[in-house]
Amino acid sequence: MVIRSTRVVLADGVRAASIHVENGVIARIDDDRSNRGDLFDAGDLVILPGLVDTHVHVNEPGRTEWEGFDTATRAAAAGGVTTIVDMPLNSVPATTTVAALDEKRSAARGRCHVNVAFWGGVVPGNASQLEPLVDAGVRGFKCFLVPSGVDEFQHVGEPELREAMPVLAGRGVPLLVHAESPETILPPTRSTYEAYLASRPPEAEVEAIRMIIRLAREFGTRTHIVHVACAEAVEEISRAKLDRVPITAETCPHYLTFAGEEIAEGATEFKCAPPIRHSHHREALWSGLHSGALDLVATDHSPAPPALKCRGDFVRAWGGIASLEMSLAAVWTRSAESLALHHTEVALHDTAVALHDTAVALHDTAVALHDTAAALHDTAVALHDTAVALHDTAVARAFQASVCKITRWMCAAPARLAGLSRKGRIAAGCDADLLVFDPDAEWIVDPARLQQRHKLTPYAGRRLRGAVRTTFLRGVRVWDDGRLVREGAGRLE
Repeated sequence: MVIRSTRVVLADGVRAASIHVENGVIARIDDDRSNRGDLFDAGDLVILPGLVDTHVHVNEPGRTEWEGFDTATRAAAAGGVTTIVDMPLNSVPATTTVAALDEKRSAARGRCHVNVAFWGGVVPGNASQLEPLVDAGVRGFKCFLVPSGVDEFQHVGEPELREAMPVLAGRGVPLLVHAESPETILPPTRSTYEAYLASRPPEAEVEAIRMIIRLAREFGTRTHIVHVACAEAVEEISRAKLDRVPITAETCPHYLTFAGEEIAEGATEFKCAPPIRHSHHREALWSGLHSGALDLVATDHSPAPPALKCRGDFVRAWGGIASLEMSLAAVWTRSAESLALHHTEVALHDTAVALHDTAVALHDTAVALHDTAAALHDTAVALHDTAVALHDTAVARAFQASVCKITRWMCAAPARLAGLSRKGRIAAGCDADLLVFDPDAEWIVDPARLQQRHKLTPYAGRRLRGAVRTTFLRGVRVWDDGRLVREGAGRLE
């Protein structure tokens, strides 16, 4: 099987390439343009590694009416996500023992349309289960510093972390932390969004992250902060990285897309924790991604039945946003706006200044040297053509920068976090998990067409740019032309 395009995202940039697949693995990559054998030619559409989403709540077994492996992995395939890592909570039982992990794997087996791996959980009283869970194949562990919202997954404090972190450091697996400080969170005074936002201030994130940084420095545990939502947290994490603390961090598409001041009263489909904050936090999160303070983007896909979203009441509503299917397009839309346009505007501004100065000089010269006006006109035309070429180059460079960064944030970095060494890259020896992406397609999110179990989404009616056309799992098409074309092809990693 050969999969090729004029634009393939590789380690050294975007270029034309042919990907040769043997037994589900990338055997080699070259520039062979022949039409022999089993060939998928994507033309000038972009081929990326399949996305790896390390923050997905599938909820099966126990809460399959919220979401299950079938519907979650259908949505993943539609969104170009070829591997998800399932969170340990919201399923019943929670993945805090080997027996619970076995039960979850049994529920998943045969129902997955993309690959699925699993996180274990750190809860009070399960320290003896941590090493057995590592031996059983979990990729790391998740904990909450505040109530999780479900009784079967209790939150932990510093004493439990001091017990768990040396164990995880010894086994070399990461600890993922929902970092909000319970001491800083207040009961909302009203059911409005602004009241909910005020009840979970940035200080709640910052205080929790400071404690985690202190413990990560002490124990040397690989520590990962999930769903960072505020500017101050980005600053804390950046300083810790400069101090060589073993810490990584993520943010989510909804924090990169929406702003708190834009959320209508009663629109509980936007409720999540930490909350979506005002726009200056959103811009700080983008800056954190570009600077490396934040490492990756994950969805925190967390659906629930519409009744639990308690329309109009931000106190009672379940906090969670489902976006597996929209994640790439949402991030691409904002990235294209914030990076490509920035580079293009800079290039156009510089070119315009240069052309203006040249035009002034030409005008002065033309006035003085009327006889050479024709030659000067030709020079002006040539300069115009140069300006057009510079513009095209700026656009191409901006595109390459954007798509390569997104590949790092949504493919390579999450694969590295979860220890999935054969995922997240297009390289010889890696699994041929790929997606074909149309970066210029525009579409409006229609909830009725979504693959997730429940269609409620804050993206409803939103115009997004970029569409997944085809998703490959080990070189085999599983999603194509808007539909699932092969069921049950996912593996348990």
